[in-house]
Amino acid sequence: MRAPSEAELLALWERGRTRHPIDRALLLGGFARPDLPSSRLPDLPLGVINTALLGLREASFGPRIEAYLDCERCGERLEFALDSRQLLACTGQGDGRSELEVAGFRFRPPSSRDLAAVAGEHDVETASRKFLDRCRVDGGNTAWTEDADLRAEVEAGLEALDPMADIALELACEACGHRWVAGLDIGALLWEEIEARARALLTEVHRLARAYGWTEPEILALSPERRAIYLEMVDAS
Repeated sequence: MRAPSEAELLALWERGRTRHPIDRALLLGGFARPDLPSSRLPDLPLGVINTALLGLREASFGPRIEAYLDCERCGERLEFALDSRQLLACTGQGDGRSELEVAGFRFRPPSSRDLAAVAGEHDVETASRKFLDRCRVDGGNTAWTEDADLRAEVEAGLEALDPMADIALELACEACGHRWVAGLDIGALLWEEIEARARALLTEVHRLARAYGWTEPEILALSPERRAIYLEMVDAS
């Protein structure tokens, strides 16, 4: 997988900055998987999109991921490092099945379209029920979602079906000893890094355009090393 050029990164940032996070992830997934029609992306298993995003993140910024999270009990900030290669190896690629059968019901892996359908739901349990019911491929009524044990079995089965759909991290707070499991939103993490890089690039373009009158394409055509030297000279003048 190739990393976007600086011009492509700016174009991705410009196109995605006003989109919903789910749509941003699909935008980046489309760049990572140009072999797939964009119309198919919303209906692909979430694991396919997340795997593509991890690959794009590694190509763009390297395999090491510097992350942080506040402890949900005491608020202490935890800083930790992840490796995208290890995440892919540990999470795995599923058990090879395309569908799950539980209590006579059949389910498919969840997709971005399923996430979007419940994004506006404020009640967590209601959203979970709707989300799981959308994954049913045999239709029927929604009465089954009232059974908490059945829902738990379906959730576990879907996780085995598509492990990359929900990347879980086991965390421990050194300050208070609290342990919990948190999800890694690779789409949000990658977007933060793209936005930071885009704004840094635009700052460089702005400074050099003011100093030399060059256009954005002319500035981006310079290597990062040459731009850095020009910026040093601007600062020294």
